[in-house]
Amino acid sequence: MTALFISRTDLVKNTIIDGNVDTDKFIQFVKIAQEIHITNYLGSKLYDKISTEIIADTLAGNYLTLVNDYIQPMLIHFAMVEYLPFGAYQIKNGGIGKHSSENSEAITKTEVEFLVQKERETAEYYTRRFVDYICFNSNLFPEYLTNVNSDVHPDKDANPSNWVL
Repeated sequence: MTALFISRTDLVKNTIIDGNVDTDKFIQFVKIAQEIHITNYLGSKLYDKISTEIIADTLAGNYLTLVNDYIQPMLIHFAMVEYLPFGAYQIKNGGIGKHSSENSEAITKTEVEFLVQKERETAEYYTRRFVDYICFNSNLFPEYLTNVNSDVHPDKDANPSNWVL
């Protein structure tokens, strides 16, 4: 069982996703963003601790604050980074198609890339806040520093797209 760190409501209330969009159209991108980006910044042990507590409905105290104030904002925008490139497409029996509505106009690849970049910038802002908070308060979250061997060790670089060659 996978514990999602955000709900459908969190995503709809904090992004441009319309409340009428079927959850099945984007929920897998929440899981992808959580597994790729959030695990990367939390590390395996802290990620597993939070997942276990969400499943058991026992998330409280410092861990609840960490999730609500730092992890959820990151995940909301990383989920959009993953979802936006695929939002217009559907795979059905007849093949792959691009959804369109008579009340809307399809946007260009450049416009989608712009939206992805804006979401990435927002996600990175919240990631910087998370990294600053967790590094300053790592004593509150012992799992953050206890990763070993093949565990994912927490990434402390909140700006992965700002590479300089």
